[in-house]
This record gives sequence, structure tokens and C-alpha cells, in this order.
Amino acid sequence: MIERNLSKNTVLAYLRDLNHFHAFLREQVSAPSADGFYKKIDLLLIRQYLAQLHKTCSRTSVARKLSAIKVFFRFLVREGVLDDSPADSLSTPRREQYLPKVLSAEQTGFLLDRSPAGQRILVLRDLAIFELIYSCGLRVGELVGLNLVSVDLASRQVRVLGKGNKERILPIGQQACAALRRYRAELAPEAQQEALFLNQRGGRLTARSVQRNLKQRLLQFGLPTDVTPHALRHSFATHLLDAGADLRVIQELLGHASLSTTQRYTKVSFSHLAEVYDQSHPRSRKK
Repeated sequence: MIERNLSKNTVLAYLRDLNHFHAFLREQVSAPSADGFYKKIDLLLIRQYLAQLHKTCSRTSVARKLSAIKVFFRFLVREGVLDDSPADSLSTPRREQYLPKVLSAEQTGFLLDRSPAGQRILVLRDLAIFELIYSCGLRVGELVGLNLVSVDLASRQVRVLGKGNKERILPIGQQACAALRRYRAELAPEAQQEALFLNQRGGRLTARSVQRNLKQRLLQFGLPTDVTPHALRHSFATHLLDAGADLRVIQELLGHASLSTTQRYTKVSFSHLAEVYDQSHPRSRKK
């Protein structure tokens, strides 16, 4: 995993997947030694495991678990434990094609332009968080990993460490800069620690806390409560595309390794166009 430069979260996900697979194997295989144990695992047994997964997991989850299994067996071959991998001939299931959840520009403005009730420093912190996610299209993990030195308000830039420890420098919008200045002005001098966003105890804020705080804000404003911080990232990309931004530019801003990942947003925009068309065209509206 280290050799492939995978993120910490991806490594932990692979480890959970392999532990789950190992628990299944323990119920099916008995052997006097570890080497003998793995030599008893064949293609049929792995297919049995995958069939079990399909009953409870999405195709995306099954694909990730199968990827972990393939990597593990290739490691055993490389280490000389096995002569060949029983998993290499398995094809990865096609992943579900889904449209990412997005807020409209009006809903996003409603979320960011109003001030909810609460302790001033926390209200300012959360507004700075949501403005920054929407302004830069950040993943929530990237956001909570930001340090004070990551943000240069004078040049309106933020340095982000993304998946695979890939670094990118992103522009920050004026509204997000203003929100960050107001938040940082409220921080007590002794609170000027390494992390940019702090919890009430002065430690680094977690992704779970960001999601919980967003849901509270949505409830206060009567907005859809199934919106996540990641939906703000999706909204960022979709609104840029609707305004005519180049898909390659959006790919760079989001930190996507593949353009095909970014192309999902063209489907979102087309869905929006089709909806407007159906509502507006005189020969499309239902009588």
C-alpha cells in the first residue's frame, strides 16, 4: 500500500476489507500453517465470498473489496507464498452510475448568506468552513487537514494535500476570504495552533463534526438535511460547469486523477437543462 502511495483512509479501508475476507475464509478453510491456508483458497471460494457480498453491498463496495483481495494475492505471489493468484481472472463489477447530490445556486446562497443562532466564534468558523469547501471544491478530509500556513489570504490561495498525498494550490473566492478573515480575527492568541479549524477544546476539527454542524445549519434554515459537505464540493463543480468552465480546469481544481470522474458533472448539468426545458418549452409542458 505504501509503494502505491495510497492515502491513509484508503489503506484503512483495504485493511478492513481484508479482515472481513479473512473472517469469511476462517469459516471455510482449515490448515496447519499460514502457507497451507492460503494455498487452499481457490477461484471458487473467492466467487462464493463475492456472491455473499452482493447480497448486502453496493457494486462499488464489492469492487473495492475485490481490488483489496487482488492486491493481497499479488503480494503473496511476489513473496513466494503462492505460485499464482486465484483472483486475477476475476473481473471487477461495473460500478453504479449515479448523479452526485447538488444544491442549486439559490440554495447554496441561502445556506451561506444567512447567519444562524449560536456562539459567535463557532458560527464564524462554520461559515468559513462551508464557504471554503464551496469556493475551492474541497473534500472534507482535505479541509480538516488544513493548517494555518496552508492559507495565504493576501494572494487568495490555499495549499491542499489531496488523495495519494498529491498537492494542489487553489484560488479562494472573495466571500470565502472574507469569512476566513472574520473567523481568524476571533481566535484567541493562545488558540493560534497548527490546525486552521479548531473544535471547542482547541484541537483539530474532525470530518464527522463538520458533517454534524452542516446538518444543524440545514435544519435551522429549512434546507434538505440529506446534504453533506461533499455535496458542496459537487455543487462547486456543477455550478462552474453550468457557467461555462472547461472540464479540464474543473478536473484540476477537484484533484481528479481521471477526466472520466469529472465527466459525471456533465450528466448533472444535462439533467438540469432537461428539467428547465420540460418546464419552459411550450411543446414540452403537459396540458
